Order: sequence, then C-alpha cells, then structure tokens
Amino acid sequence: MNRSYPSNFAVSKTTIAILSLAAAAAAQAQTAPAASTPPKASEAQQLETVVVTGIRASQEKSLKVKRNADHHVDVISAEDIGKMPDKNVADSLARIPGVNVSNAVSGEGGFDESDRVGLRGTDPSLTQTLINGHSVANGDWFVLSQFGSAAGRSVSFALLPSSLVSQLVVSKAPEAAQVEGGTTGSVNIITRKPLDFSKSMTVEASIGAVHSQLAGKTDPQLSGLFAFKNEAKTFGALLQAFSEERHLRRDGVETLSYEQIKPGSAIALTNPDLAGVYYPRSIGTSLFQQERKRVGGLLELQLRPSQDVELGLSAFTSQMDAKNYNNNYLVMGNDILGQGSGQAPLPGYVIQQAGGIKTLVEAKFAPVAGKKYGEVDPISRPDSKASANFVNLDGKWRVNQALSLSGKLGSSKGQGETVSQNVFQLDSIGGGAAWKLKGADTAPEFNIGYNPSKNEGWQFGWIWGEQKMVVKDSESWGQVDGEYAFESGPLTLLKFGVRHAQHERDSGRIVGQGPQCSDGSSFDTDKYPNSYGCSDAKLSPKNPANIPAQGQFYPGNYGSGLGTGFPTQVAYFTPEQLASLAKFARRELPLRRDWTKEYKVEESTTAAYLQGHLEGKGWSSVLGLRAVRTQSSASYADAALASTPGADTSSAFGPFLPTTSDRSYTDFLPSASLKLDLSRELVARFSLARTMTRADYSALSGAVSLSRPSKAGDVGSGSGGNPYLDPVRSTNLDANLEWYFAPRAVASAGLFYMNMDSYIGLGSSTRKYQTEYRDADGKLLGTGLNDYLLTIPVNMKAKVKGLETAFEMPLFGNFGINANYTYTDAADEKGHALRGAAKHTFGIGGYFETESWSLRSNYAHRSEMYVGQDRGLDFNQQAGGVWSASLGYKLNENFSFSLDGQNLNDPVLKYYALNDQQPRSIYKNGRQFYLTARIKY
Repeated sequence: MNRSYPSNFAVSKTTIAILSLAAAAAAQAQTAPAASTPPKASEAQQLETVVVTGIRASQEKSLKVKRNADHHVDVISAEDIGKMPDKNVADSLARIPGVNVSNAVSGEGGFDESDRVGLRGTDPSLTQTLINGHSVANGDWFVLSQFGSAAGRSVSFALLPSSLVSQLVVSKAPEAAQVEGGTTGSVNIITRKPLDFSKSMTVEASIGAVHSQLAGKTDPQLSGLFAFKNEAKTFGALLQAFSEERHLRRDGVETLSYEQIKPGSAIALTNPDLAGVYYPRSIGTSLFQQERKRVGGLLELQLRPSQDVELGLSAFTSQMDAKNYNNNYLVMGNDILGQGSGQAPLPGYVIQQAGGIKTLVEAKFAPVAGKKYGEVDPISRPDSKASANFVNLDGKWRVNQALSLSGKLGSSKGQGETVSQNVFQLDSIGGGAAWKLKGADTAPEFNIGYNPSKNEGWQFGWIWGEQKMVVKDSESWGQVDGEYAFESGPLTLLKFGVRHAQHERDSGRIVGQGPQCSDGSSFDTDKYPNSYGCSDAKLSPKNPANIPAQGQFYPGNYGSGLGTGFPTQVAYFTPEQLASLAKFARRELPLRRDWTKEYKVEESTTAAYLQGHLEGKGWSSVLGLRAVRTQSSASYADAALASTPGADTSSAFGPFLPTTSDRSYTDFLPSASLKLDLSRELVARFSLARTMTRADYSALSGAVSLSRPSKAGDVGSGSGGNPYLDPVRSTNLDANLEWYFAPRAVASAGLFYMNMDSYIGLGSSTRKYQTEYRDADGKLLGTGLNDYLLTIPVNMKAKVKGLETAFEMPLFGNFGINANYTYTDAADEKGHALRGAAKHTFGIGGYFETESWSLRSNYAHRSEMYVGQDRGLDFNQQAGGVWSASLGYKLNENFSFSLDGQNLNDPVLKYYALNDQQPRSIYKNGRQFYLTARIKY
C-alpha cells in the first residue's frame, strides 16, 4: 500500500517579515554613530572562544575574537591532544550557557557520562550536530535507543573521543549558509588539520588509565597522533588513533511505570477508594554492568599546490564494543492487581494524592497459592555495538581576488547492534508481596516473599527480547559553495551555494524471541501438559531440572546511598549460564519476525542559499535565505486481518500489511543578524531566523511497541509513529549584550525566543493488533484482535523563551573564574513541558595556572527536566549536578601529566512519573579517575 501527500510550497508571511525587518534594521543602523570601526566581515572570525590550555595567555586573544564576531556563537578549543577539560565532548559543551546535556537517550535511565546535547531547553533531536560542517551518521549501543521513540536525529557523543577535537562551535543564531536541521542551533565539531601545525612533523601520544570506583576496575586509555607537512607547506598528512576501555557499573531501583485500577473492576467494587488509583507496574533492584571498548581513528590529508587551490580528504571511524548485562529482581504490581481484576491489597494500604492524582504508595498482599507476585529478569547482551564512520573530500579554489569556490563530497555510515539478548525470566509464585513508596528522593521498599539470595521456589516464566537488531544509518552528500567579495559599499561579501543529500535509516528485520524445546520443536503446554510443554520433559525450559542454580550475587555494597528496605543480596545467572540457556530460545525468521518494531525512512533533500554580509560605521549585518526541498518515504508494517489482500501471515506476532508513506515539502528559511558597536566596551547583537528540523525517524514510521493486556477485553498500551508529521518549524529571536569591562574580562546577558508552529508532541490513538493472551504460567489462553491505546507523535504549537548570562574574569595572581546561568520556559500549547526542558541550568568554574602547574574545577547543575514518555507515562528527572576537576603538571615542553576526576560528588540520578509521589528510578554510577601521561615532539 502506498500513500502520497501533496507538496507544501509557499513563501510564508514569516519569511517576508524577517527579511523586511532585517533590511530596515540595517538601514537604521547605518545612520547611528559608533565609537569604533570593527574589521571587515571577511576578516572577522565568528567565534567566541573559551581556551582550554594556556588559559591566562589566551584569554585576551579569545575575548578579542568574541568582540569582533558577527553574531552569537560559542566555541571551546583544545590545543593539545586529550586536554579537554572533560573526557566527554558533551560534558565540555555543558559549560556553555544555553547548552543542556543528557546522560541517556530514552527510558534506560542515566549513566555516568553525558551522551546527547540540546540547546536552550529542547530535545537533542532539535540540535544539528556536524563534523567539519558536514553530517555524521549515528549509532547507539543500547537496545532501547535503537527503536521506538528514542530513534531520533540526535548524535551520540559516546563515539567521539575528545582527543579528536580542535574546536567545538555552537551556533545559536542560524545562518542561511549552514546546513538546515537545527531548530534551536547547531554544534560543529572541527577536527585538526596537518597544515595548521607549526612544525613540519609532530608526534603526540597519551598513555593513561581510568579507574571506575563503583565497578572497582582500572582500564587502559591510549591515543596517538602523527602529523607531517612538507617544507613548502603544500602537502600535509595527519593520523590519529585511539583505544579506550572502561568498566561501568550502575546500581538502581527501578519502578517501571504505573497503571490504574479501573472503576467498575472487581477490586474497585470491593474497595471503592481504589477506583482510578495508580499503582506501580513493577519495582525492581537493577544491577547493570558493562565493558566498553572504543577504538578508531582519523586520517586527514591536505594538498595545497598554490595559494589559490586546496584539496582535503578526511576519513574517520569509531566503534564501541559495549557488551552489557542487566539483572532485575522485581515485584510485579501488574500481575498482582491486573488493573483491578486481580488480588486486592490487605487492609491498611495507603493512598496519597497530589494534584488530583492518587497513588497506592503502600500495600501488602497475602500469599495465594499459584499466583505470581514477582520475577527475575536477567538480560545478557554480549554483542552490543555502535559505530560511526565518514569519508569526506573537500576543495577550495580562489578564482580571483573577488571570487572563491568550495565544495564537499562525502558519505557517512552509522550502526547500532544488538545481535542477541540472552533472557530467561524466572517467576515467584505464591509468596505474597509488599511495597512502600517513599517519594522520588529515595528508593522504594519491597519484597516478594522469597529469599533473594537463595535458589529456591523459582519457576520458568518466559523467554523474550529482541534479536538480530542491526539498525543502519547512512547519509551521502555533495555541495558547492561560493563567496564574492566587494571592495566598496555596505555589501562586503556575498555567499551562495547548493547542497544535495540522501539519508536512510533502516532497522532491518527484527526477531522477537520466544521459548522452544531444546530440540527446536514448539513449546506447547496445551499439547504436552504433563511434560512441561515438550514431547520429553528433558527438552523443556519449564522443567526445574533444566534451570541451573543462579551462580553469582550482587556486590556487597550494592545499593549503597540509594535507600533501605529493598533486596540487595540477590542471586542471579552468570552470562555463561544465560548463554547456555539460549538453546531454549526460538529465534528463526519468519516465524519470530517482530514487525511491530521495524521501520525504514529514506530522505532526499536539496537546498540552495544566498547570504549577504553588510557593514557600515559601527555596525555589521548578515542577511540570507535558504530554500530546502525534502522528499521522504517511510516504510513500516500495519496490523491486518489474515484475509486482507497482500497481508503477510508468516509471523507469530500476527498478520501485517507492508506499508509505505511518501511525502514532499519545501521550506524557505530566512535569517538575519545585526551587530552594533555601542562603545569600545559594549557590543549588542540581534538575530531573527526561520528554522526547521525533520521529524525523528521512529516518529515518521508506523512501527509500534506494545504492552499486551493480560486478558481479552482489557485495553493494551503502547507507542507508535505517525507518517503524517510535518517537520518542526520555528521562528527564532536572539538578542545579546556583551560588556568588556576589564582586560581579559567580560559579562554578557541575552534573551531568546522560539515560536514553534509545528512542534512534535504526543497525542493518542486507538488501534487493533493481534494479541496472545497468557496466564502467569505462560499458558496460551487464546488469541484475537485487541484494542491498544497508543501514544503517538503529533504536530502542535510550542514556545521557548528565556535568558542567558555569562561572566569571566581573572582574579589575583594566577587565578580566574567563570560562571554562566540560563533560564528557560519551554511548553507546548497544552502547557506541558517540552522534552529536554530544564528551567534553570548554571555552571561555575575556577582555575589556577602557572608555567608548570594547572588546576581546573567545574560544577554544572540542572533543575528538574522532562525526559519524555516511557511505558505510556511521563518520565521526569530530578535536579542534579556534576562536579569535575583536573590537576596538571608540565615537566617540560615534551612531557606532561594530568589527574582528572569525573562525577566527584558521586551524584545520584533520580526520576519520577506524574509527580514526586511516583518514583520511577534512582541510580548511582560512582566516580571515575583518569591518570594520563602525555608525550609531544
């Protein structure tokens, strides 16, 4: 089936208004007096730089560059390999006002380093990430980030080591010459170039180790660089390589969403006060362990046969092996209460209410023979990986004194893999249960009537989980840009260009595993009720004789600092035991094809732009217009009846109909910026722009993720895509004032406003899907088409407004300080906070530096943030901060040493659902310490 939609090709009123306003502002400014005349636009570097090394010596130069910039951009530079102030690029960006970082992509909860970057309280998918001005494909290692609502356009910084970076450029005032896609702005990661080195040959190496305190492991961190250029400076080559290993351990107590007791249900009739009350679907003690190994490198070749011609070739590869194991010991509220059709709590239960929302915060349940109260979910992912690669050829040609041409031709590929998940769920039967929620600041208490450290009483539950997930992301591009310089008049420079790109994101075919007999035959408890569902009991996963004793235990300090009253001495399978149990897992295609999670999006984009740079006495301005044509095709599967023409009936997940939705639309994106030199010390900047970001890949596809009901008649839940979505379009206003009140000192303040007329929020839709109904033992009770209430993305209006402030100055001696603060008010038309929105973010830092010694310390804080939806309900993160510090010693020009500490305040990450009476997760990742020796010749 193919659906087509009409094109959108109209110049909006906003386009005309922006160009008119910019022209009027420039004309007005031409008559205004100014205290000084800035350099020509072609001479000014549009950079605001915070230099990481040589802080005091570089500060004056940095502020001069900032003073002369045309518009509002921020930059972090790293002069020496591996000497970024933070080990993760995203953590470094957090030091810039208006930048918000997240340490998770979806509902997996936070880890010990930042992974995504957003601007001004918005979703990271609305921030464009580029490398050397071109796109980069993305790969995610975590299974929940590879499909569903998390499969967005943001880029994982986990694949980008800081040793590669020359500069990080954050643009908050979009220009027509920039690649479209950043509604709120862009991050451009600039790598090092061989002809930029001062010496003809440079060799650098970094040898170190990282100690992860909670994991109790120490791992090597290696990187190296070789750069060469000939004496004539016409050829240069650079090769960088890195190999970085790290162990990670995360302790957590997770409440995996909430559901309600239905009015009119059996429990609501006997206990009327429980009608409509929320209760936890499950609460579990989760131990996540991982080994990460990131390897890769960068090759840069430059050829400059004359001053007028330059060619460059860049090739980059990064792969992260990220095998991981997560074990969760859970009380199962959904199996106990069943939305009101299950077992009622004993008298004495406690209901708390906040904002009209009632939550069952304390409950006990008497043991009932044969009833399920809890489970253990061991999940081993030995093949988790992520990768990102690109090859880019660029060239520059100065045709004459006035005209210059440049171009890029390249491609990028990314991949996220979860080839296998070894899962063997165990259920606790008949032991009763209890829980007590204590707010979002501490972990809940719970038990399921079993001794968690003993291998007694457990029964086989089920085998589930996605297999063969290989999500491929790719883009190829070609662009030609030109510049024409004028010798006189207010128009000093005219930029123009065209760009074409092809993008594809494909999940491939996904396997949703289920149980089988070890000889490969079907597991069927109806057919073989007396031999555990197999022809021979020896072949069955349900046979207690085939379930090994769980071979290891949670660490003795598990859960320290999270709270009390939850199980800590938990026995669980080793990864090797789970691998041996994989013989009971059915994974073949097409029978186990889980089409509900599959998606494919193809896009073809063509853009052209024109941008003029104007200058007069005491002012400069940039005016531009970018036109972009997008053609997209989204492929997915729709649920269908077996009798539907063209339906595929080969999957155990029900019949489906392959579907494709095609769209095309055109956007006109005007932009204008104005800089006023009010005095020698005071600079004002203004910008107005129209921006756009295409919808996330998973949002455009029809792929769905479902939580099936326990019986016919109950409504299932889930989330899905919407191929009818428009891109996020926004009109952005930015104003900034900078005061250079002393040498190497600045104070700045700014306002920003974004009016999004097609923001992508969440709505709902009811759809029918083929469903298997099973009891607590996994016995098939029947099948049928069942209603599911799906949360789907929809277009709506939204606004973002706020202010930014920054301060930087040297103090007495060799000391200096810096600070920034951002306030953001971001909400959609319903008044709901936008994803990624935090009202308050601030950072404060200080440094001390001599010729030999340096000490840096930074603290970054963020108020509570709406993360998104997970399992059908809001997912919010409480306020928190991170403290990092670095101590460096320079022995001489060739040798230096550093000791860096990350997460020194040992932060606890806390999440909640609809209010803080509904805790979702609480995690602790521990501290990390890096000891590094650097050699440079």
